[in-house]
This record gives sequence, structure tokens and C-alpha cells, in this order.
Amino acid sequence: MTSVSSTSSSTSSTTSTTSSSSSTSVLGDFNTMLTLLLKELETQDPTSPMDTSTFTTQLVQMSSLEAQQASNTYLDSISSTLSSFTSSYPAYSYLGQTVSTDSDEAPLQDGSAIWSYTLPSDADSVSYTVSDSDGNVVYSGTGTTTAGTNYITWDGTETDGGTATSGTYTLSITATTDSAASSVTAYGVGKVTGVDTSTGTAQLMLGSYEISMDDVTSIL
Repeated sequence: MTSVSSTSSSTSSTTSTTSSSSSTSVLGDFNTMLTLLLKELETQDPTSPMDTSTFTTQLVQMSSLEAQQASNTYLDSISSTLSSFTSSYPAYSYLGQTVSTDSDEAPLQDGSAIWSYTLPSDADSVSYTVSDSDGNVVYSGTGTTTAGTNYITWDGTETDGGTATSGTYTLSITATTDSAASSVTAYGVGKVTGVDTSTGTAQLMLGSYEISMDDVTSIL
């Protein structure tokens, strides 16, 4: 995906520069021609005015230059729109997909938040804590201990019995084997519900949680 975006960016940059240069050139020619025409009218001999056909031809040429200038302006706008769409197009392929991210944060979507973690070997026990965006621990629990990829699904129920509000939550995991505890990396999982291009760079929306395409580690 990166190479496609890079190529599209380079192409759109070249197109934009070419269109801009062309527009500037046309604008300069138009202003120069207008100045010369006005000078002709100002300095012509009243007893022998400019031939009507010549004057008409010059006006037609000015009109053509003006139309070309307007056309180049529209082409610049179209080029900019196409460039934005081309660069963000790969992001739209993620819509509706459930993805794993390179982050220990996960959104609370449809009443639950999901994380994955990998154990190199069976553990004696696995414990975890869920923290809100302010760093407050809102829930603690235990996870599966088998080697390989495991998942933790939190239903939003807090330790005090309350229900968590939608937002982004962080998971911390500790695995214990032969009385030795070690931290385990958690990876947030979420469903892509939208694409945000307001910053000029396409971002994937997982509910209210926003990530870049580079943060996606796999599609589940």
C-alpha cells in the first residue's frame, strides 16, 4: 500500500506543478495582451483608428486566453481531488473489516473491547487489567494460558459493577510460569467503521478510535 500511495503522491505532485505553471503562463500572456491592446487604443491615431477586424481578432484571442486560464483552474481542482482520492483509496478496502493493531489500546465497540496476545509456551496463569484513557484501572481479570495466540474480550463491566462508556481502553497482561512473572504484549482488535481524510492522510476509524493503516498488523 505504501508504494502505491508514494507513486500516486509523486504523480499528483508533478501534475499539479505542470498545471500550476501552465496557469501562471496563461495568466501572464493574458495580462500582457490586455496591456498591449489598451496601449494600442490609447495611442492610435484618431484620424486613422484601428481596423475593426483587427480589433475583433484581438478580442477573440483575449477571450480564448481567458477561457484557457479558467480551464486550467478547473483542471487544478480536479487534479487535487483525484490526488486526495487516490491516496486514500487503499484505506476504504478496510471498511467493515476486523483488524488487529500494533497497539495495546482497543475501542469499546458494540458493548465490548477485544485484545489478542501470544504466549511462547503454556503459562501457569495469566492476569490482566483494563485501564481507561485517564490511566485508571476499571477492571481486572484472568486470561487463557495456552501457548500461541489468545484473545481477551471485555464486556465493558467495571470492577465496581458499573458499565464503561464507549471510548478507548488499554490492556496490561502478566503471565506467570514457575513463579516467574513477565509482561506480555497486548494487541487491540477492532472493526473499521469509517475513514477520516480531513487531515490529508487517510486514517482508519475503529468506532471513536483512530489509527493509521501502518498500525494494522493483520485482518481477522
